[in-house]
Amino acid sequence: MFDYTFQWGQAMARLPRMLDGAVVTMQIAVLSMALGIALAILLTVLRLSGSRPLMAVATTWVEIARNTPALFQIYMAHFGVASFGLYLSPFASILVGITFNNAGYLTENFRGALKAIPDTQSRAGRSLGMSQIQAFRYIVMPQMLRISFLPMTNQMVWAILMTSLGVTVGMNSDLYGVTQDLNALTFRTFELFAIAAVIFYVITKTITLGGRLIASRLFRY
Repeated sequence: MFDYTFQWGQAMARLPRMLDGAVVTMQIAVLSMALGIALAILLTVLRLSGSRPLMAVATTWVEIARNTPALFQIYMAHFGVASFGLYLSPFASILVGITFNNAGYLTENFRGALKAIPDTQSRAGRSLGMSQIQAFRYIVMPQMLRISFLPMTNQMVWAILMTSLGVTVGMNSDLYGVTQDLNALTFRTFELFAIAAVIFYVITKTITLGGRLIASRLFRY
């Protein structure tokens, strides 16, 4: 017989701590996206370099990131590198794991975006006296980032949701980790995780709608 008594007051009293955890969640997601975009641009350049070793490095990164579980990548960042004497904090481990994942997926997004850009764009830059790198930086890359903007917002949402995996490596300052700790103290499982789910939903929905609004304003043509 169902005899669970909801006590929303106890859960709502912990809302400030959960919102503090949401801030940490956003910090991890934003940092992982910034680093992921930078690495993805680098990996994209490596794939276009024509050098087989460099192309192999970029391809291997993308294949591992896209074809292994995100949890595995976080475990390797936390437990795997520890085998070599490098010990990362839970925050650093989750950041490295999500960044690795972001870079792999974004590299593939950028590759798809490049296919939509005519080769004449790069050749036009070269005809103006630009080097291949300059043509990519000033002509191709801005268009690539524009085409990839909405997929990048989707990856940002995925990064936010992936932060919940940090609890597996001892992360307890993000939204999911704080909720887990509060649940152990109060046993208000349904209420606390329902509130956490709403917070996650609001954050991700805001990013999605905000991304669409920005795209509609900046990328009209």
